[in-house]
Amino acid sequence: MVDRVADVWGGRTPHARDTPWPVRVDTHLDTGLAEPDVDRWVQSACVLCSNGCGCDIAVKDGRVVGVRGRAADVVNHGRLGPKGLYGSWQWNRTDRLTRPLVRDGAGRLVETDWDTAMGRVVQRSRELLATDAGALSHGFYTSGQLFLEEYYALAVIGKAGLGTPHMDGNTRLCTATAAAAMKESFGSDGQPGSYSDIEAADAIFLYGHNMAETQTVLWARVLDRVEGADPPRIVAVDPRLTKVAEAARATGGVHLAPVPGTNQALMNGLVREVIARGWIDEDYVRDHTQGYDELVATVEPYTPERVAETCRVPAEDVRRAARVFGTSERVLSTVLQGFYQSHQATAASCQVNNLHLLRGLLGRPGCGVLQMNGQPTAQNTRECGADGDLPGFRNWDNPDHVRELAALWNVDPIVIPHWSPPTHAMQIWRYCEQGSVRFLWISGTNPAVSLPELSRIRRILAQEGLFVVVQDGFLTETARFADVVLPAAMWGEKQGTFTNVNRTVHLSEKAVEPPGEARSDLDIFLDYARRMDFRDRDGNPLVTWAGPEEVFEAWKECTRGRLCDYTGLTYATLRGGSGIPWPVNDAAPGGTDRLYADAHFPTHADVCETYGHDLLTGGAIGAEAYRAKRPDGRAFLKAAEFSPPPEAPDEEFPFALTTGRTAYHFHTRTKTGRSRQLRRAAPDAWVELSAADARRLGVAEGDVVRVESRRGAVLAPARVGRGRDGVVFVPFHFGYFDAPGTDGSSPGGRPRAANELTPTEWDPVSKQPLLKVAAVRVTRVADATAPAPAPTTTASAPADPGAVPATTGGPDAEVTEEVAPVPPPTPPPTPAPQPGPAGTTSTGTSSGG
Repeated sequence: MVDRVADVWGGRTPHARDTPWPVRVDTHLDTGLAEPDVDRWVQSACVLCSNGCGCDIAVKDGRVVGVRGRAADVVNHGRLGPKGLYGSWQWNRTDRLTRPLVRDGAGRLVETDWDTAMGRVVQRSRELLATDAGALSHGFYTSGQLFLEEYYALAVIGKAGLGTPHMDGNTRLCTATAAAAMKESFGSDGQPGSYSDIEAADAIFLYGHNMAETQTVLWARVLDRVEGADPPRIVAVDPRLTKVAEAARATGGVHLAPVPGTNQALMNGLVREVIARGWIDEDYVRDHTQGYDELVATVEPYTPERVAETCRVPAEDVRRAARVFGTSERVLSTVLQGFYQSHQATAASCQVNNLHLLRGLLGRPGCGVLQMNGQPTAQNTRECGADGDLPGFRNWDNPDHVRELAALWNVDPIVIPHWSPPTHAMQIWRYCEQGSVRFLWISGTNPAVSLPELSRIRRILAQEGLFVVVQDGFLTETARFADVVLPAAMWGEKQGTFTNVNRTVHLSEKAVEPPGEARSDLDIFLDYARRMDFRDRDGNPLVTWAGPEEVFEAWKECTRGRLCDYTGLTYATLRGGSGIPWPVNDAAPGGTDRLYADAHFPTHADVCETYGHDLLTGGAIGAEAYRAKRPDGRAFLKAAEFSPPPEAPDEEFPFALTTGRTAYHFHTRTKTGRSRQLRRAAPDAWVELSAADARRLGVAEGDVVRVESRRGAVLAPARVGRGRDGVVFVPFHFGYFDAPGTDGSSPGGRPRAANELTPTEWDPVSKQPLLKVAAVRVTRVADATAPAPAPTTTASAPADPGAVPATTGGPDAEVTEEVAPVPPPTPPPTPAPQPGPAGTTSTGTSSGG
């Protein structure tokens, strides 16, 4: 029995390189219950980070009473993290929405029936469609936490039913750059690497990725290599002293702590050093890439000394990190928000791809890139087109791709919006602000806490001319602005599939009934489609599906022949064992562990998902210019100069602000804030200062400080931490209600949401907002009454460990960890062909499923 609040990653099962990761099954049940007390176990996977850990849901007397990891699953081999163990199910006993709500004549949200609520939605939708604006009056803002089937239904309704280009998700905040970087480098979205590369790598680079907190089970996988024979060297790029950075120092790797906003300068320096030292595979570069000469010319000025001056990191550390990359036999790179939520997000992430292309380190065990997601089903949002892209990784600027979809849906191609790029989330909100979008449907997300410059977002949501529909399981900060609130079923209360970062598809079965009159998101979307009476070109109903499995079968046809080919999957094949990574088809019936083993990329003009962009300006490359390059299966070595961030510390605002996550909460705490163990571990917001900065400001541990930007302010206790001087960290999970589950009928308490401070700016290519680049000032306002509520177990640990009580979970946080004597399922290294451009094939590595 282990307290997994105190011990986030659990017991170690060390092993050597190229040996299987041992199985360890984690189980947590209600206090007083044991496994024999459970009525039944229902198959699912965790949805509280992007790792996608296979799990089983424990049900007793019609209620969820716990979870356990699935030993057979290739993703987690039985392990679960604190969020999955405590936060994935306890919310189902709290303040759920059970009936629809509508706003009455006095402006209050009151309960009603489904006919009344959907009647209002449909009436307003039809009224606006009848205006000159038509479908352009409608916007949809969705999540990274619904099921594949729900995203695909939404994409068909929006693109073929309404014909609006204004569709995106909060994946724009967390994973848009992952997609953009892979499109720019490889021609298509879709992770090249695999989690199994951890077992084979002899170096692991983590760029802006605090894996120890954002993906705790994946970090446990790394730790088991670090503590085994032949450990990999770790290189961490992060301004904070995270557990990842500690591992970098312990393994003889490097911790690079650049000033926020300077990632591109650092990456240009690393690429330059690898090229200058001759650590490249010249044959691979010549045969399988384009753009080498331009890349060399662009990075040439970025000597270690120049990088040191710009990023404020030692020049020798830049050389050491480049040496680790350039001389290691097998390198795995992972990238996340530290790179993505910045002004040169796509450019810096493409440089990670460049390093692997320069050395030919793709498609082999231990040689991979994982441009990570921040949410559990972000991959499905992108695949299905609910984020604005066309479904199946199709190119909106390719008429043949549009015609394929039109034929599949039996609609006129002109109905499908493709006359301009899909509208990204930040632009949708601007259109709402300007009044051209007057109908906004928000599903499964809480933008009143998660979007930048929150005072602006609240003003937009409160506009009288904007009709807001919110679909959620709880009355969130956002739902309180809605005209109609639709109660949604949640995980464990509905059926569907979802796909994690490394393309592994899981089936989640329905374990219990949703509360009251709550309905699945799929049922809500299908109800809207029926009431709107959308028709195909023959006059038949556009949407005829009755349930998730029918939608899944339709989705499979949409993916046929595309990189994300699902045609070999069924609900039956996903039952009873492990998730399976796509592509899955006749050529790879057991799935595909990693992509591009034959170094053939989906960059042919007839296949690619994008024609590319200028990384510095975001300017789009046209079809003719792209075809003139004749990439024909070669990857792109994209280059860009470093440009300073739009906002940097100055005399008035002398600190660089970065925001982020803690191991104990997910997104805006809609679920994790309702778990007693996780709420105790991280009950409230804090402001993290370096010890030297705290001394200069006269701030002691727990003193209340005011952090102020040009847009707003936050008040929170100070954690005197271990980050670099000049950088302030604030966790982004906390909204303006004192605690989830309270009445909160109006905003209460002090301002504590990190996004009160962040700017309305975005990367020119991915359009991902700059949530980690802002300038702030810090003022001490009150004496401490207790230490800051920041956990002591992770990157927020205090500089003086003895000054703060250790974070523990207590008896109700105990988890059973059972190490199995049998080896876990490990994908065999048998190559299997997968769809490639223009009649060619691209070889992946088949997985045993």
